Amino acid sequence: MTTTIFAQPFDPVGCAACKDKSLLPFAFTMAFQPIMDMETGRPFAYEALVRGVNGESAASVLSWVDDGNRYRFDQACRVKAIELASRLGLAALPDCRLSINFLPNAVYRAETCIRATLEAAREFSFPHGRIMFEVTENEPLNHGEHLKAIFNEYRRQGLITAIDDFGAGYAGLNMLTRFQPHVLKIDMELIRNIDQDPVRQAIAGGIELVCKRLGIVIIAEGIETEAESQYLQSLGIRYQQGYLFARPGWESLPLAGGL
Repeated sequence: MTTTIFAQPFDPVGCAACKDKSLLPFAFTMAFQPIMDMETGRPFAYEALVRGVNGESAASVLSWVDDGNRYRFDQACRVKAIELASRLGLAALPDCRLSINFLPNAVYRAETCIRATLEAAREFSFPHGRIMFEVTENEPLNHGEHLKAIFNEYRRQGLITAIDDFGAGYAGLNMLTRFQPHVLKIDMELIRNIDQDPVRQAIAGGIELVCKRLGIVIIAEGIETEAESQYLQSLGIRYQQGYLFARPGWESLPLAGGL
């Protein structure tokens, strides 16, 4: 099943209206999970993950998203993530980034829809060059040129681009050819028990080699054991995310204390 990219007419006032939560039929907030730099022991980034205001899951919140509110939700998520991250002191952490998941099918024109992000970064004094936008590999590629245009515009604006869940979908290495992100996040299914699985080891090693040649930063996600983490470090995968380090913190930055 594919998702229609242009699900509704472009709303020229949307970038200003996205801050008005009353336009959405539901409320939401964010949890933050660290992505660790294994060389320094400090967070490389925090990923903003949507949650309900009473701690409800992402799935519960996303069940309210439809073609009528997708654009406003995507824009409001960006503003909320930047606002909360700034309030929690993320900008004060040394070289720490804020990672935000975005919906390509909610972006009509990249140069227009990025305005609210840049305005929020200015309003809340968050360095926009430390904002990373993630798109999942499972996003349909029927409109690949549209996603490529988004990535190109975000790079032009000095933002960081990332492909999330790499290895979980159907596009594979073709996404690297088409979109050339700054960052690639290896899906947890390729990470699980990698210290014991020669097949996963070979695949992860191949991805690491390709990304090294292309100058793409790798993040391994879904890490749950020390053995997984240590094996990935032996491959040269420096940045890691998972329950081994911290679960998402509801409106908080786990492991940020004292950094």
